[in-house]
Amino acid sequence: MTNAKNLEAVVVDQQMPDVPAHNPTELGGVSVHDKDTAAVQKIHLKDYLAPAYSVEDIYLDIRLFDAYAEVDSVLKMQRQASAAKLGDLVLLGADIELLSLTMNDTVLDAADYRLNSEQLIIPNAPDTVTLNIKVRHQPQKNTALEGLYIAGEGAEAMFVTQCEPEGFRKITFYPDRPDVLATFTTRLEADKKFPTLLANGDLIEAGEVTEDSHRHYTIWRDPIKKPSYLFACVFADLSVLEDSYTTIEGRKVTLEIYAKAHDIDKCDLAMQALKDAMQWDEVHYGRAYDLDRYMIVAVSQFNMGAMENKGLNIFNTACVLASPETTTDARSFSVKAIIAHEYFHNWTGNRITCRDWFQLCLKEGLTVYRDQSFSADQQSPAVQRIDDVATLRAHQFSEDAGPLAHPPRPDSFVEINNFYTTTVYEKGAEIVRMLANTLGDAGYRQGTDTYFERYDGQAVTVEDWLSALSAGDVSVEHFIDWYTQPGTPEVTGKQDFDATTSRLTVTLSQSVRHVDGFAAPKPLPIPIAAAVFDKSSGEILTEQLLMLSEKTQTFEFADVRTVDNLEPVLSLLRDFSAPVQLKYHYSEADLAFLLAHETSGFNQWQNAQALVNQILLQDHNPDVYLTAVKTAFLAVASNESASYDAMLASRLLDIPAERELATAINHDYQPEAMRQKRQALKQKLAQAMAQQWQGLYQQLPIVAYEDTPAARGQRALRNVVLDMAMAADIAEAQDWAKAQYDNASCMTERLGALQAMVHYNHSDKATVLADFYQRFKDEALVIDLWFGVQAGDRHTTVADVSALLEHQDFDWGTPNRIRAVVGNFAAQPTKLWTQEGLAMYTAVVAKLDNTNPVLASRLLQALSRWYTLAEPVRSIAKTQLQQLRESITSKNTQESLQSLLKAG
Repeated sequence: MTNAKNLEAVVVDQQMPDVPAHNPTELGGVSVHDKDTAAVQKIHLKDYLAPAYSVEDIYLDIRLFDAYAEVDSVLKMQRQASAAKLGDLVLLGADIELLSLTMNDTVLDAADYRLNSEQLIIPNAPDTVTLNIKVRHQPQKNTALEGLYIAGEGAEAMFVTQCEPEGFRKITFYPDRPDVLATFTTRLEADKKFPTLLANGDLIEAGEVTEDSHRHYTIWRDPIKKPSYLFACVFADLSVLEDSYTTIEGRKVTLEIYAKAHDIDKCDLAMQALKDAMQWDEVHYGRAYDLDRYMIVAVSQFNMGAMENKGLNIFNTACVLASPETTTDARSFSVKAIIAHEYFHNWTGNRITCRDWFQLCLKEGLTVYRDQSFSADQQSPAVQRIDDVATLRAHQFSEDAGPLAHPPRPDSFVEINNFYTTTVYEKGAEIVRMLANTLGDAGYRQGTDTYFERYDGQAVTVEDWLSALSAGDVSVEHFIDWYTQPGTPEVTGKQDFDATTSRLTVTLSQSVRHVDGFAAPKPLPIPIAAAVFDKSSGEILTEQLLMLSEKTQTFEFADVRTVDNLEPVLSLLRDFSAPVQLKYHYSEADLAFLLAHETSGFNQWQNAQALVNQILLQDHNPDVYLTAVKTAFLAVASNESASYDAMLASRLLDIPAERELATAINHDYQPEAMRQKRQALKQKLAQAMAQQWQGLYQQLPIVAYEDTPAARGQRALRNVVLDMAMAADIAEAQDWAKAQYDNASCMTERLGALQAMVHYNHSDKATVLADFYQRFKDEALVIDLWFGVQAGDRHTTVADVSALLEHQDFDWGTPNRIRAVVGNFAAQPTKLWTQEGLAMYTAVVAKLDNTNPVLASRLLQALSRWYTLAEPVRSIAKTQLQQLRESITSKNTQESLQSLLKAG
C-alpha cells in the first residue's frame, strides 16, 4: 500500500498502510482494545503466537441492498499441529451484526459461543471445522473508509473495500491477520444500477438474479492463497480502459483500469506505466505476473495512496488519473511510481506476505526501494535520488527526531494504522538500498532470487528476508539492528593527511539519541561511500565503501598522491549511501569545492544543501554558497553548456522547507525567525543571479507538450526561474507570470504561474484564482490544487483557511480535499504555531476523529515537534493538546496524542 505521504505535497505540487487486533489467547492474554471497558493497551511482538486454525478456503456471498449489505461466508478451517487440542476458535469482527452461525452443519445458538464488540469465540471447537456465517452491516454509513464503504454521493456513489490492515473484520467474522492465507471465491450481488461488480482473481460466472430481474451477480475465483487484508470488491458504475500484456512465461494478461466515465480519458498514462512496470520486474527481478487479469479501480474517497489487493488494486484518483491539462509533471511521474509500487507488491507483499503487522516494513520498505529503482530508470537517476532523499530528510528525519520515533519494525503498538509512516516506508527502503549496495548487483539478485524461491506462498519476517539475502558469500544478517532500533544515526569525523607518506587517515564516529522506551542504542553497520579528490586538479584519486560498524573507527587511504602535496578533499556519504546525519568537519571552501567537482548531480545537490544548512542553522556567511551554487547552477542551466541538465538545475537551488530546518532545533524554536532567515537567503540567491533570469527564462519558451525527461526538466526549470525572478523583484517577471498562466500548454506551467502570482501578491492574483476555479470546477483533483494554493499562501490568515473549510466545494468525506487545505496550512509553521492556528487545527482533528480516525491521527502527528517551541507558544500548544484529549475517542488518535504529550 502506498502511504498518504505521497499525497501530502501533491496538492501544491512543489515536488511531493499490519498486526490486527489479535485475540488475547493468541497474544498471551494481552487485551488490545475492549470498547466495552474503554481500555486501550498495547500489543507486543514478543507475544506473537501462530494462529490456532488455518483457513483452507473461504466462500463469500456479498449482497448489497439500498440500506445494508448481507454477507454469507463459508470457512473451511483446520487446527494447526502447533495449537493446543480443544482450544477456542476465535474470529475477529467489528461493527457487524451476526444473524446466524453454523458449525459442521449444526446451528449454534447464543449459548454455544461468546460474542463481544471485537470477537466471536467458539469454545472447544473440533480440529476440522466448516463454518457458515451470516452477517449484516451498513456500508452506507461507514465514514471510516475501512471495510466495505460508500464512496461518493447520489448517482456518483460506489461501494469499495479497504481491508489493510484490519478492514476485513468489518465485512465478516474471520481470523483477520496476515499469517492466515486462504483461497477466496467471491459472489457479488447488487441492483443493476451498479453494473460493475469486481473482486479478486478471475471472473468465472456472471448473470441475472433469478428471483429479481433488477439484480445481477458475478462470481470471482482467486486460486492463489492470500491473507484477508488483500481481499477487495467493488460495486459501481464505471467505464473501463482495456489493454493486455504477455509475460515472459507466455501468459496473456488482460489489463483493465476502471474509472468514472468522465475520467477514463485520464487513464492512458497509468496503463502504460503498468506495462512498463510488468516488464521492468521481469528484467530486474525475474518476476512475472501470475493471474489472467489485472484490474485497477480509481476512487475519490480513499485514505491512502493505493492498495495492492491481489489482482484488484484500489487507487486514490490522485494516484492513477493524469492528463497534461489537469495534472502536473510531478504528479504524473508520481502516478507512474505508485502504479509500479502496487504492481511490485504482487511478489513483495502478496505472494510473500508479512507474518504479522510488526513486519510491515518488510513488504513496504522493499517495495518502495523497488519503485524508486524503477523511477530512476524513467528519468535522471541523480534527480530521482535527490527527490527520494529530500522526502526522507523532510519527513522521516523529523519523525525520528520527535516523540513519534520508532524502529522500522516496531516492537509494540496500540493501533497499527498509526505505523504507516515514513520510517516504515522510506527508511525501510533505505535499509534495503544499504543491503543491495553491500551485496553488490550480483549478490543482491542472488539473494532476492533465494527469497522468492524459499518463501513463495508464505508469511515471513525480517529475519527471513535477511537470511535469504545472506545465502551467498556475504552475510547481511547483522543489519537486523537497523530494523529494530529507532533514531537517525549521526556520523561525525575528521581527517589527517601526511604528505610525506601520501597517507590519508579518516576517523569516523557514530551516535544516536536514546529514545525513551527502547534499549540503549548499539552501533550500526553504516556503509559510507567515499571518494578522495585532488584539491588542485579536482580529479578523483580513489573511491571506497567504508563500513562503519563500531562506535569509532579509523580508515586509511594509502598512496594518495596529490598535486603540490595539498591535503585532499574527502567526499563522504556519496549518493546518500546510508540514512544518517553527516556532521563531518567540512569548511565552506571544501563544500564549495565538492559542489564544483563532484561527478554526480546528487552529490552536488547534497553539498549545496550542506552549505545552506551552515548558513541557516549555524549563521555562516552566505557569500561562499552564493558564488559556488551560482557557478554550479549556470553550468547545468544554460542550454549552451555541454553539461546542460534542466531538471538537475531545477533542484540545485533547493532551500530546505522551514519544517525540515526545524527538525535540527530542539528548543526555543521560533518559526518567524526561521522564516525570515530562509526568506532572506532566498532573496540574496535570487538577486545574485538577477542578471541571468531573463536570459534563462527566454531560452525556455512554452512549446507543445511532450512527456519526456528533457521536456519535464525544462518546465520544472522554467517555474524555478520564474519564481526566482519574482523573488528578485524583476519588474518584467510580473508579465512573464501572467503570460505563462494565459498561454500554458499544460498544468505544470499554469500552476507554476498561479503559485508565483499568489505567493508574490501579483495584481491579478484574485483574477487568476477565479479563472482557475472556473476552468476546472468540474475536475476534483484540480480543485484540490486550487484549495491547496490558497491554504499554502503566505498571505493567507487562519480566518481565510477557516473560510476554505466552509466553502461549498469543501468535502469532509474526501481525504484529498481535507489534505489540500489542512495539510498545506500545516506546512506553514508561522501560521500553525499560533493560538488561532492551533485552535483551528485541533478542532479539525477532533471533528475527523468521529468520522475518519485514521486521517485524524495522521493529521495530529504534524504537531509532534510542539515541545521544541519557544515560550509562550510552547505552553499554548501544550494546552491545546491537553484540551484535545477530552474530545477524542478513537484509539488511533489517542495513541498519537499520548505519544505527543509524553514529549513535554
